[in-house]
Amino acid sequence: MIPMLSALLTVSLWFSGAAYAQEPVQKETPPATQAAPVANKNDSFYEQLNVFGEVLERIRTDYVKETKEKDLIEAAINGMLTSLDPHSAYHNAEDFKNMQVELRGEFGGLGIEVTMENGLIKIMSPIDDTPASRAGLLSGDFITHIDDKPVVGMALDDAVKKMRGPVNTKVTLTIRRADQAPFDVTLTRDTIAIQSVKSETIDRVGYVRVRRFNENTFTSLKTALEGMEKQTPNVLGYIVDLRNNPGGPLDQAVSVSDAFLDEGEIVSTRGRDPKDIQRFFAKKGDLTHGKPVVVLINEGSASASEIVAGALKDQGRAILIGEKSFGKGSVQSIIAMPGHGAMRLTTALYYTPSGVSIQATGITPDIIVPIARLETLDYKANRESDLAGAIKNGQTPPEPADTPEPKPSNSPSQKNKDNPPPKQNNGTTTPDAFTPPEKPADDYQVSRGVDLVKALALYAQQRK
Repeated sequence: MIPMLSALLTVSLWFSGAAYAQEPVQKETPPATQAAPVANKNDSFYEQLNVFGEVLERIRTDYVKETKEKDLIEAAINGMLTSLDPHSAYHNAEDFKNMQVELRGEFGGLGIEVTMENGLIKIMSPIDDTPASRAGLLSGDFITHIDDKPVVGMALDDAVKKMRGPVNTKVTLTIRRADQAPFDVTLTRDTIAIQSVKSETIDRVGYVRVRRFNENTFTSLKTALEGMEKQTPNVLGYIVDLRNNPGGPLDQAVSVSDAFLDEGEIVSTRGRDPKDIQRFFAKKGDLTHGKPVVVLINEGSASASEIVAGALKDQGRAILIGEKSFGKGSVQSIIAMPGHGAMRLTTALYYTPSGVSIQATGITPDIIVPIARLETLDYKANRESDLAGAIKNGQTPPEPADTPEPKPSNSPSQKNKDNPPPKQNNGTTTPDAFTPPEKPADDYQVSRGVDLVKALALYAQQRK
């Protein structure tokens, strides 16, 4: 989650002069004890700055190769920020421009959200319909090498730069996956133009997939919900799919949560100072008119998507199904430094309405629904009407339920032309690679969500 702040960072360094009063004494009879001067708390800070200056000057004059002071200082600033946590970093002017383009929903690269863990690059989530998702990369995979160069000791932003590049150029990643030997995947860079929200109706249940959050997410969501209401006036409820959603701006997470709520707290952020607490509340106007809502999450759901899931769960507005989320509960502020880029600094943690921080723990769904494959069994059931001499029913049989026959999907014994298994660069298939099927109706977790929405809608009608 990255709330944008257009603020100039100004650092004011000042000295605190300390006056030491000492009573005159006779030399021949000195006091038994003498008060030591009180150390200035800034002394050690400025001593360290002097050390930094000396190191910088030594590198500038004595390093085996000529260096640029600008590059050295940028590297020092970035090292200082990245030492704090995996999400703080410095962005020079070019990087800052690329970040702003990314927040607008279009950028170049491979289509993966990454973080740093134990010196390696960890994939938070692949983005749908990108080179990474088509290659079968998974949330939780580790990238150990980029074009045969190890990532150990490499800054996160430097690794991202290496993975980005001109469209139609190739990059090879070495992937380490649990219980498997490392393998290489060669990807062709592409323009990553993200459709933030996609939607359709599945058997009278509205399905909304929020792929990631950018500045247009709420507007796209509102349009999708209104469109489904018009096309299917008797829509039973909604599924909000946040799987593999890596997050985005805080204000969009709040707005998306508000779309399903009439009142109540959505999220709070708390910084180092206990007084700096911000609370965000829902406004009147549930765009779904109180219809049942089911939210899908998995280990690739992070940050802003966890805010939405946590808010709807704690407010009793939705039932969460799927698998435990990623657990990124920190807030990064982008502090612009005109002429020099910007720094991304972790300034707060966020808390769900129940006051729980999900930092490094994640959100556990109400109903655990693992990834699974659907397969239709070919058999004929015996019924009363099949028995010899069965009494005929003279009444008109009831209309069949408005439920389509199940179709085989993702079955190991059947080829799925719409979703062929991903291949590594050596031609072998990547086992157990999960990307949501192209057709949501063929997705096991989505189908469970559809059944749950129907059950909740039926129960509500019976209660009336």
